[in-house]
Amino acid sequence: MLGNTAFGDTAFGDTTGGDGTGRRALILVENLSVPFDRRVWQECTTLRDAGWKVHVICPRGEKRDTEPEAEIDGVRIHRYPLRAATGGPAGYLREYGSALWHTARLARKVGPVHVVHACNPPDLLFLPALRLKRLGARFVFDQHDLVPELYLSRFDRGEDLLYRAVCALERMTYRAADIVLATNESYREVAVRRGGKRPEDVFVVRSAPVIERFQPVPPEPELKHGKQHLLCYLGVMGPQDGVDYALRSLAKLRDNLGRTDWHAVFVGAGDAFDAMVELSRRLGLSEQVQFTGRIPDAELVRYLSTADVCLSPDPRNPLNDVSTMNKVMEYMAMGKPIVSFDLKEARVSAGDAAVYAPANDEAQFAEHIAVLLDDPEKRARMGKLGQERVGGELSWQNSQRSLLAAYAAACHGRTRVGGAPSRMGRRRRR
Repeated sequence: MLGNTAFGDTAFGDTTGGDGTGRRALILVENLSVPFDRRVWQECTTLRDAGWKVHVICPRGEKRDTEPEAEIDGVRIHRYPLRAATGGPAGYLREYGSALWHTARLARKVGPVHVVHACNPPDLLFLPALRLKRLGARFVFDQHDLVPELYLSRFDRGEDLLYRAVCALERMTYRAADIVLATNESYREVAVRRGGKRPEDVFVVRSAPVIERFQPVPPEPELKHGKQHLLCYLGVMGPQDGVDYALRSLAKLRDNLGRTDWHAVFVGAGDAFDAMVELSRRLGLSEQVQFTGRIPDAELVRYLSTADVCLSPDPRNPLNDVSTMNKVMEYMAMGKPIVSFDLKEARVSAGDAAVYAPANDEAQFAEHIAVLLDDPEKRARMGKLGQERVGGELSWQNSQRSLLAAYAAACHGRTRVGGAPSRMGRRRRR
């Protein structure tokens, strides 16, 4: 039964090595539902396995994760209705205002916790976290995106008033956080340099694919629509994600290099989906490029297992250059060679499992695709290297250790939740 545990005599100082037996963590998410958000779900199950009682507050999904309340594999999920932003900044204000209200409402329902763990964007979830901090919780900030860089890369408005506002919100979030989780070393550097965090309070918890989700199956030549090769893109389709770069590169592959021996499939959805379908039509690619939208995992694995080359067309911009792309990790898990633009963190993730075109150079991107299509042995070597990296140094097992170390650091030195046994020890009933 929710909330029927007495907390007044529980010592934070007992937590070592991430062992959270009997402790409660509340994870706040705004931009995706759970368990659809794979990173957050991996964190939930890691904490659960370490003995934490995990609650999640997140929006409802459109086609999945639609129940307002669910308990999945021992994780309690509280979901709220949320309409995605439309119509510019005013739409985001409505979205974020609604999300904050629902998050605060559901956090009161969950009750006191030992750790509140907020995942951005937006950098507003420190507000409901502050109330829980006043009750004795420790605040872990899980920085999925650098929001100032996201703003510059997505909206192309420069360093205007709204940019300065998101910078201020990031500073306030850093200031409120006891511990920061960074997805890579570039983000960790920002937390220390720009956020003023002590290096020992920032832990790198890299995102990693769920290996069980990405198990190759026999290729299905019919997915190539009669062509010799299949190209595949997997991921979100937003303004900063480079699907337009990929489509223009494919037009150059056809027009400049005379290659028509390929079919391409773009898997995923996002704000730019309709615009990308229209761009494909304008480029005369409708017969060779297929858009599936979001599809079940089993269907996704069929496409990736059949693909000869996978595309990571994220252009260089302030956000992409320092961000780890989930699709790159997922391509590697499937043993697929990758064509990417030359981005700092893309090289850190993929290493020799990718070939790198000069940043934002669509003609060179097309040429790299052509070279790989003509070299099956190189494709196989690159795919094997990617699988080895994902199964070794970039595995979720390593991220688990870092996550549990971060929680141990967050809890170290605190003697009691809220510092007030009488308030926290009261039995709560629903």
